[in-house]
Amino acid sequence: METASPIGIAVVGGGYWGPNLVRNAQQTPGLRLEYLCDLDEGRARAVLGNYSTVAISTKLDEVLADPAVQAVAIATPAATHHAIGMAALEAGKHVLIEKPLAPTYEEGRQLVEAAEKHGRVLMVDHTFCYTSEVRHIRETLRSGRLGDLQYLDSVRINLGIVQPDVDVLWDLAPHDLSIFDAILPDDVFPVSVAAHGSDPVGAGHACVAHLTLRLSNDALAHVHVNWLSPTKIRTFVVGGSARTIIWDDLNPTQRLSEHDRGVERNDELADADVRGRQIVSYRTGDTVAPALANLEALRSVMVEFAAAITEKRRPLTDGFAGLRVLAILEAASESLAKDGQSVRIRDLQHAPGDRAGVIENVATTMAQRGRGEVTV
Repeated sequence: METASPIGIAVVGGGYWGPNLVRNAQQTPGLRLEYLCDLDEGRARAVLGNYSTVAISTKLDEVLADPAVQAVAIATPAATHHAIGMAALEAGKHVLIEKPLAPTYEEGRQLVEAAEKHGRVLMVDHTFCYTSEVRHIRETLRSGRLGDLQYLDSVRINLGIVQPDVDVLWDLAPHDLSIFDAILPDDVFPVSVAAHGSDPVGAGHACVAHLTLRLSNDALAHVHVNWLSPTKIRTFVVGGSARTIIWDDLNPTQRLSEHDRGVERNDELADADVRGRQIVSYRTGDTVAPALANLEALRSVMVEFAAAITEKRRPLTDGFAGLRVLAILEAASESLAKDGQSVRIRDLQHAPGDRAGVIENVATTMAQRGRGEVTV
């Protein structure tokens, strides 16, 4: 059901990600950008331009006191997410927070509880969950076309900015972990994690890291993140017993490919003398590249945020999705401190809300509105 007027929104933070939120908020029909709030007024003015009608403020309290602001999108350093998010929720605003939800699980939990208490939408900007590629992977995996899930493998490396306040795990891995959370079937979830990292440049924290997650079906998921690679690689592999999907985000002509190739056990040899004989057989079939819409994921994030507020429902990447990612990150940090020892992840699988129902509702709502694709 449409609202009589767009939802007034303020973007807090005009740095790296803030300008993207500003642009998409201005271009989303369900939203009306009221403020850009930043401690640096000059930076905020540079983002908006000289002729913008959007107000600029250096004071968060001023923005939160304005009744024209119904929602806040936070794009500030992770260490500030809890304080700004809590202030916004306590002021009765709906909140969208850039990943990660908070710098600690406990602070993330407080944000979730505050949103529940005040009846406000709390959403995490897990942008990759709203891409066409993740939607296709999710649908294919959950439909059973891939067969049994055997492994996940993600590589996210580049010559990136060495962050002063967080290690490479907390900077880059939330993208991959949120994708895992979005695509895994409801009965498959991370159980434990082992993390290894190194600091070759003396930054004071890990700049190169590997995570290995044990899933509830005994499959493995692997994440490689790295700030120091001279080349940029963004690949994501989902291996199933029947098919395998490969997502190469930097390939402009074939980002996603589905392979009917794999290895199968030769059951005829299970009880036989197998010396000198193959105990597996190899399947070589077709490779297909599905045609997918090339839409900006952040626009779908903004559309979903507006829709969740209007329809008074949980967004796809709600606070509980953010908590699940934080639970893995905290366990990974503990493992890193223990030189790669496996650490069990908090069990958050039974958080409130029917996630499957939310996903169905999102897809149906966006199709009816015709305002753009929200991918899941």
